[in-house]
Amino acid sequence: MSVNTPAQTTIALGITGASGVQYSFRLLEQLLKADCKVYLMVSKAAQVVIGMEMALSLPGRAADMQHFLSEKYQVAEGQLRVFSEDEWTAPVASGSNDVNAMVVCPCSMGALSAIACGASNNLLERAADVVLKERKKLILVPRETPYSDIHLENMLKLSRMDAVIVDANPGFYNQPKSVDDLVDFVVGKILDQLGVGHELLPRWGE
Repeated sequence: MSVNTPAQTTIALGITGASGVQYSFRLLEQLLKADCKVYLMVSKAAQVVIGMEMALSLPGRAADMQHFLSEKYQVAEGQLRVFSEDEWTAPVASGSNDVNAMVVCPCSMGALSAIACGASNNLLERAADVVLKERKKLILVPRETPYSDIHLENMLKLSRMDAVIVDANPGFYNQPKSVDDLVDFVVGKILDQLGVGHELLPRWGE
């Protein structure tokens, strides 16, 4: 079922090496289903985790990954673009890009720290830095437990910069029956922050 989202909505999606890549691919699927254009960045550590956590063998090269995922999700040409970590000519590396918002899901503590201090060591970190400086919405989905003082201080620092922290912390009031239900709960919260329509979870009171 198609949902009503403006065709021009462009979302940058970064996947880092934290556990929880199931959230990433469900989010990617929903964004593409909603006719969003997606700029995807997958760190090398994330590719390792994807191989461990999912029955999915992603090609290593960005161009091959783009072709693989475009076929998997049956998207129109140009709707999904995949960039390598050092592709500094990618649109997301500049404030003149057409990105409306960015999500880092899952967000490792290393990526969180780098974004908090503006390190921009790779394209994903630079893209997040651009979103912050352009005062656009940055959503970070940390997946770690327990948190150290360093982690919490970095999250607070980013929250004060207007980044949104959406912890990968599913609720149980909807009585989930499967892991997919738990994943959909978190992904639904991310989509709500993006203003992208979905039917992944019942609303409270409905």
